Amino acid sequence: MAAQPLLGREEELREVDEFLSRASHSGGALLIRGEVGVGKSSILAEAIARAEASGMRVLRATGVESETNLPFAGLHQLLQPWIGAIDQLASPQRGAIRAALGMSDDAVPDIFLVGLATLNLLAELAESDPVLVVADDAHWLDSPTADVLAFVARRLGADAITLMAAIREGFDSALARVDVPELRLGPLDERSAEALLDRHASSLSAPVRARLLAESVGNPLALAELPKALPPQLAGDTSLPAVLPLTQRLERAFAARVALMPKATRGALLVAAADEGSSLGEIEAAARALGEDRAANALESAIDADLIHLAGDSVRFRHPLVRSAVYQSGSFAERRAAHAALAETLKDQPDRRAWHLGASVLGKDESVADELDGAAARALQRGAPIVAVAALEQSARLSEVSANRGRRLLEAAELSFQLGKADSVDRLLDEAEQLELGPAERGRPRLIREMFDDGISAGPESISELASQAAQAQRDGDTGLALGFLRAAAIRSFWRDTPDSTRQQVVTVALDCGLDEADPRLLATLAHADPFGQNVAVLRGIATLRSAPTLDPLGAHLGAYAAMAVNDMDAAFSLLPPAISAYRAQGRLALLAQVLYARGSIGILLGQWTVARPAADEAARLAAETKQPLFLANAQTAQAALAGLRGDESLAQGLATEAEGVTLSVGGRAVLCAAQLARGFAALSAGRYSDAYANLRRMFDSTDPAYHHAERLWGLAEYAEAAALSGHRAEASAIVDEVRSTSTTAGTPWLSRSLRFASALLSDDDEAESAFAATLTRDPITSPFLRARLELAYGSWLRRHRRVAESRPWLQTAQDRFDALGAIGWSARARQELRASGITRRSRSRGAWDQLSPQELQIAQMAAEGLSNCDIGQELYLSPRTVGSHLYRIFPKLGVATRSQLHLALDQGVAVTA
Repeated sequence: MAAQPLLGREEELREVDEFLSRASHSGGALLIRGEVGVGKSSILAEAIARAEASGMRVLRATGVESETNLPFAGLHQLLQPWIGAIDQLASPQRGAIRAALGMSDDAVPDIFLVGLATLNLLAELAESDPVLVVADDAHWLDSPTADVLAFVARRLGADAITLMAAIREGFDSALARVDVPELRLGPLDERSAEALLDRHASSLSAPVRARLLAESVGNPLALAELPKALPPQLAGDTSLPAVLPLTQRLERAFAARVALMPKATRGALLVAAADEGSSLGEIEAAARALGEDRAANALESAIDADLIHLAGDSVRFRHPLVRSAVYQSGSFAERRAAHAALAETLKDQPDRRAWHLGASVLGKDESVADELDGAAARALQRGAPIVAVAALEQSARLSEVSANRGRRLLEAAELSFQLGKADSVDRLLDEAEQLELGPAERGRPRLIREMFDDGISAGPESISELASQAAQAQRDGDTGLALGFLRAAAIRSFWRDTPDSTRQQVVTVALDCGLDEADPRLLATLAHADPFGQNVAVLRGIATLRSAPTLDPLGAHLGAYAAMAVNDMDAAFSLLPPAISAYRAQGRLALLAQVLYARGSIGILLGQWTVARPAADEAARLAAETKQPLFLANAQTAQAALAGLRGDESLAQGLATEAEGVTLSVGGRAVLCAAQLARGFAALSAGRYSDAYANLRRMFDSTDPAYHHAERLWGLAEYAEAAALSGHRAEASAIVDEVRSTSTTAGTPWLSRSLRFASALLSDDDEAESAFAATLTRDPITSPFLRARLELAYGSWLRRHRRVAESRPWLQTAQDRFDALGAIGWSARARQELRASGITRRSRSRGAWDQLSPQELQIAQMAAEGLSNCDIGQELYLSPRTVGSHLYRIFPKLGVATRSQLHLALDQGVAVTA
């Protein structure tokens, strides 16, 4: 019999049709939200029917509450029919998805690599036919699957892939946090509600009909199910049950219908409700273990009552509320018995068996706790930390041995910390601290608490406490724990810019740990705790790191951050590529965001803006995606600086203010300092030198919240330039002299260059020429932006001293450099000076910097280096077709026709003619 049309959903179905009609040429995602029973699944069913009728390929998965602790259960549903296509993926992605789906024993890499593999698999399928991915009851999908689908949803566009997901109102999911269009289903209008009630119960008396319409409040499931729960004698009476919340009324309605089933049917249904696998064979086997030998026959009554249906070898409940009603209608003992029977049936599936055993136990049982502990370890191996947390919590609850219980709670707390779940961390640590912890565990609760927010919100007194904890851990022989405390203390001292005496305590304990002087963990700790006092030792260790034949990504990461802290920007820039490449390959996007922020910030200071711009942009996107607010704020200051340098003052101010909002209330001086630098860049570019001086002066005022004893040096050159142009030479000269006397510049070429630049710009007239000459010729500054500003300053000085002919070459060279960089404000100043010297030059052409978005610039750079679309997609976590779509837009913007011409367009910084 043909399905009856949906009533009252004409407008919603038109929106679905429009969404699907775009699938043949572009992708997208649509989230369907609504209360329980409002018809989300019905809309999805209509979408599937229409998609299949139009020739689309449909992949579907349905979340089940009891499957939320099975890693990638939803992804397996989704991809099971297309498992063979996995072999077409590139090797790292193929390995990642095979591990996620349990097709290999390898550890699952970062979840984002699984996401990229899924995206590319869908893109492969979409090459022949448009693809529709459907996720029903997505709020109950296991967390890893939801994360993968959220990753995919953020990257749909060029490929013919569409994704529709239904989420119940009031539930959270990674998919619910993706910024995509939403279709919200409300109640049916009065006319449609009446028609639907008449469709399901046409013989009701007027009073009963009116009461059901009122209590159903336009909910389609209620209109269909509440009449079926009425006792026959009430069908024409007004003596209806008391009013309950709609969900409870529906659940009771289903429970009432279950209660009318034969005992054998109720028993088999209870097993089916407890079984997340829904396999008829499993249900029959477990039912036999409970004494029900004819489970399949027993379920026929439930099928006839439209409570369940069979889909191949699977038992599907009519609605999640039916499953819930069946499960809740069983007594506690009956539910435990059902889980025990399922555990006995699932001996060859250790993860599922462990969860059923846990649900079957009354009291404590160390052997079951051990099985859940093993399930947690396997969940971690498969890239499902949220599942591991749940398994560890359940394992701890069942632990008979106090030490085991404490260890499991602490492991769950550490994983919750990594997931950013503050409430869970506090709850788990509170519980663990009530137990008698072993020596190795006693310090861990404090370390986890201290590290939760990178130490930015606690007071400086906590740094001494952390150092003391580290010293005690070292005396106990736990160097790893000691380094954890020290790293937390060092980062905290750097964020907050704490007094010397406090930082020295951290340094003393770190040096007592007996680590090799080039150990990246030691270098990062010393550099962040005392960047000036430990400058020489850190620089020596960094030099050793740079000369090592190989360096692991974390070592490169920590080494680069240590170099940044001591202002050795050249070393930091050279250490970052191995970490960036490795993190991309491993799909470790949280760490990738951190090193890309560093690449962006350092690239700005070194004048490598075409590298810095895409790095800062990608860092901001990934920090937001991986929920790292502090690194998002840091990346925003880099974006703000670049906007200011390019003359976009409004964007620079907005980004700087947004970054400050994260850290202002908690004293994150490093971020506040970087925000002021961005404002200084913007004011300098606009020619507002007094404003630039006022902004940058805050970085050097120790009473100002934006002062940071190390990071202030990032703006030393800009501060000197603003001072020279606004009449504050004396004040700035005093600051430069103080920096020179307190900072070790040996081994830090960047800081040495900044000091020489500042000295030249702040020199008195009688010393200026020799200072400029020394810096430009005898000991030249090679950083393009810094050198161009020095050339502009020297050319301007020569012109003001009536040496016009000598000024012109310096001014012309400066303008050319500014044009190549896209430093609009400085370029305009150079042209103005040239006009005053008698030379008129045209404004520069619009180049790649102006015409391309940061991501387009990054893709163009990679394509110019010879990377294929597949290679670029793997690097940037995009599908090859999306990369191709970007290049399709990039070519005409740059005036090129082939990839071979990209280098010329990018190198010249201006458009070339194809």
